[in-house]
Amino acid sequence: MDFMQLGRSLALSAGLFMSAGMAQVHAQTPPAGLPGNYPAKPVRIYVGVAAGGGTDISARLVAKYMSERWGQQFLVENKVSNAGSVIALDFLSKQKPDAYQLQVPAFSTYLGAVLVAKLPYDVLTTFDPIAQFTRGPMVLAVTNSLPATSVKEFIDYVKKNPDKLNYASTGPGSSAHITAEYFLHAAGGLRMQHIPYKGTGAGMADFLAGRVQMFFGSPVGMMPQAKKGVVRVLAVTSATRLKSQPDLPALAESLPGFEYSLWYGLIGPAGMPRPIISALNRLVNEVLAIPEVNSRLSADGSEIVTDTPEAFNEVMTRSLRSIEKLVKDTGLDLSEAR
Repeated sequence: MDFMQLGRSLALSAGLFMSAGMAQVHAQTPPAGLPGNYPAKPVRIYVGVAAGGGTDISARLVAKYMSERWGQQFLVENKVSNAGSVIALDFLSKQKPDAYQLQVPAFSTYLGAVLVAKLPYDVLTTFDPIAQFTRGPMVLAVTNSLPATSVKEFIDYVKKNPDKLNYASTGPGSSAHITAEYFLHAAGGLRMQHIPYKGTGAGMADFLAGRVQMFFGSPVGMMPQAKKGVVRVLAVTSATRLKSQPDLPALAESLPGFEYSLWYGLIGPAGMPRPIISALNRLVNEVLAIPEVNSRLSADGSEIVTDTPEAFNEVMTRSLRSIEKLVKDTGLDLSEAR
């Protein structure tokens, strides 16, 4: 499991257990006049990963409150295969654009499906974005043994020591791997050795012991280690600073244009009626504003996003194209991406 996904799964799972017995949201009715009296029957939301992961838990949490607010069932169904999210994306691409078949993809699996599986269609035109749930940036962390206390100092140090430093990841194609390669490329083609690990625990153990010198991880996993003085967190990968960490620089302040944030959101087949897309977007945004939902989804350091379908489309397009360019420019091999 990816480092970010592990932290998210634990945080969300804890929130689900803590919610037992909490007050329910009063049922409302959908907006009148939607095409076909939508939703006239249950809506299915597909997830391309196994039950219990961050994507699955996020989807079930949001779907639960969507059902309660509109008085109609939004049912989450897991469509899983060895190809990860490919089967769910492929299935969704063949459905009628009536908004009764939707999906919650995670950026990491969505990216893998596009860049590794080589799908026979462009996901940016085959699916309509409805609403983004969250954005989850990573942080650049380095060991205390390095004489670098800022991004600039770290870049300068790596330039002077090509191929002498290592960075950890949770495997080829993982978020930690892609982010590290993106950073090395954006910083002018820095050269470090990639050390892939089979899980977060082993990678973190070697990182904390100083056997690898750089690790991109989640804020919730890295910031406590930084506060203990075990590692140094130099920057966050979002385009701007986090509201929760205003003193932590964004990498874009040193590398203009740099942005890498994982996202969760709701999409459907292209061609869905615009009134339904708009209504679903407003519904999701209302659900995200519920304090209980907000606190659970942000428990891993992610930030809640309440915006338009058009804004979500821009996020999807920008993130995908930036990584496509990285792969093209560097020849990065993601053939073993998970």
